[in-house]
Amino acid sequence: MLSAQPLAASAGSAELARQVRNFVDERIIPLEAELAAEPRQAARRIAELSAEARNVGLWGSFYPQALGGRIASLRDYLLVAEQEGRSEYAPAIFGDDATLDLHMLTRHASEEVCQRFLAPLAAGTQVTSYGMSEPDSIGSIPATMSSHAEFVDGHWLLNGRKWFICRAERAALVTVIARTGSGPLDNALSMLLVPSDAPGFRVERPLSILGRFTGQGELSFEQVRVPPSHVLGQPGQGLALMQERLGLGRVLRSVHWLGLAQRCFDLMCARIHSARGQQARLADKQLVRQRVFRVYQAIASARALLQDAAGKYDAGVASSVEVNIAKVAASQALSEAADSAIQIMGAEGLSELSPLSGIYRTARTTHILDGTDDALTSAVGRQLLDNCSDTGLDFDRPSLVAGVVR
Repeated sequence: MLSAQPLAASAGSAELARQVRNFVDERIIPLEAELAAEPRQAARRIAELSAEARNVGLWGSFYPQALGGRIASLRDYLLVAEQEGRSEYAPAIFGDDATLDLHMLTRHASEEVCQRFLAPLAAGTQVTSYGMSEPDSIGSIPATMSSHAEFVDGHWLLNGRKWFICRAERAALVTVIARTGSGPLDNALSMLLVPSDAPGFRVERPLSILGRFTGQGELSFEQVRVPPSHVLGQPGQGLALMQERLGLGRVLRSVHWLGLAQRCFDLMCARIHSARGQQARLADKQLVRQRVFRVYQAIASARALLQDAAGKYDAGVASSVEVNIAKVAASQALSEAADSAIQIMGAEGLSELSPLSGIYRTARTTHILDGTDDALTSAVGRQLLDNCSDTGLDFDRPSLVAGVVR
């Protein structure tokens, strides 16, 4: 099936992407109905498929190279990651849930934390979670967080609640954002690494998403003692580390969404060309052609934006604008693709006879996860206005300012 202008990649990552695509299509997609069962029931099958992925060299492709990663460049990884995202269940099977935390821990965690957690996380015997959102705060406004920690007798004492936390019931380690100072937000937040066996740590309840439980839950922390060695980076660096984490995390999630979008495009085109589609003369209908055009355009555009964001990430260039625009574009592409595929498929697309109903629910969540569309659009709009208020520069294009090429 036609793919909307695949990203350029090295020969090695292109071959790896082909292997991942085959594994997803042949080993994961046929088992999706089983994997969609209650998570605890599906855990055994996911573990079996993960073992298969490890055995054929498809596990942890973008882990830090010291931990077995095969691809060093985020831009090169995009092609592989898109194929990993072709099924809702594949990223967990390929070990992708640990990728972001392994990079953050490798860069910023103490030797003690690395010694304890890096190896089991990279091996898939433990998982992590990230605690940011809170029941009584505004997720997009860090200043409203109420979780806090005080330094008492050589330890941080953490109190607070977090909710809609991925892998809440299974995580061995949770990165918790908490207020540790009373000054300006730039140095008032910290990232605390909290083992799930710490006294005072509690899983309060599971939380479903659009009527389906996907492993999210609510956590509470009551006088949890966190040693200084379990602060990520330095106390007060929480906001900067949040921005670093979100930058990489949004790209990783977004490219997985593109994998689902391309799959929806494939299913839509397959139905149009099927015997039933020919009987209905779908390919001759102008509105059907318009849907094909719009989905293709959305996927191709989001791919190009992600390539730009990943290239700037690899170059160490500040890229919050590029990352956030790419995230919103990928979310919109998936929603456009899922909705159009269901419209072409008809009632069958709404049923369990196709994967589209599950993908459609996932597509809706993407407009909330990792920053809501509205919050990101507002933030990027402000950045763009601030950047061009004095010079009116045409963003990335070279311009001459006071004789200096920019």
